Amino acid sequence: MSYEEFLAWCDEDTLAEWVDGEVVMYSPASRRHQEVQKFLLGFLDGYVRIRELGVVLGAPFQMYLEPLKRAREPDVLFIKKENLGRLHDTYLEGPADLVVEVTSEESRLRDYGEKLAEYELGGVGEYWIVDPERGEVRFFQRKGGRFIPVFPDEGVYRSAVVPGLWVRVEWLLSDPPPPALVALRELGVIP
Repeated sequence: MSYEEFLAWCDEDTLAEWVDGEVVMYSPASRRHQEVQKFLLGFLDGYVRIRELGVVLGAPFQMYLEPLKRAREPDVLFIKKENLGRLHDTYLEGPADLVVEVTSEESRLRDYGEKLAEYELGGVGEYWIVDPERGEVRFFQRKGGRFIPVFPDEGVYRSAVVPGLWVRVEWLLSDPPPPALVALRELGVIP
C-alpha cells in the first residue's frame, strides 16, 4: 500500500502507522498514558502558543519520513514556526523538531528501538521517551547528525529545540500529572 492509499484509508479514529508499505495497528492507550499525553499536550501547546514558536500536535497525527518509508503517529510532536510549510492537514512531511512517545508494555520495544533509530535517521531534533510504568524518562538531542542522551540536572530537563523550555521529570511521572497551567505558571509564562 502506498502512503497516499494509506492516508485515504486511514481516518482520525484509526490507531495505525504506515511502515514499509504495511499498515501496523495498535491497541488503545491506557488511562495513565492518556493522562501523561494530555499533560504534555497542554503544557507544550500552552508554552509554544504563548511564545509563538510553532505548533504542537498529538496522536493521531502522522509524521511521514519519506526516505525511510515510515509514517508514525507520535504521542506529541512540536514543529517550529520556520518548518510549518511542511505541515499538511493530516500529516507532517519530514521530521518534527521534537517528538515525545509515552511508552507502555505494548510499545516499549518499538519506542526504545525502532522509533529511536527511525527518528534519529529521519532528522528529528529531540526525542523524549516517557515510561510511567518503569518510572523513567529518557531525553535525546541531535548533535552532529546523531542522538545523544541528555540527563536532567537535579530533576529538570532543558530542551534544546524549544527555546527557554524546561520540564520537571516528576511532572511526567506523577500519577496523575499536575495541571498544565500549574507547570506553565512555574515556568513563569503565565501569572
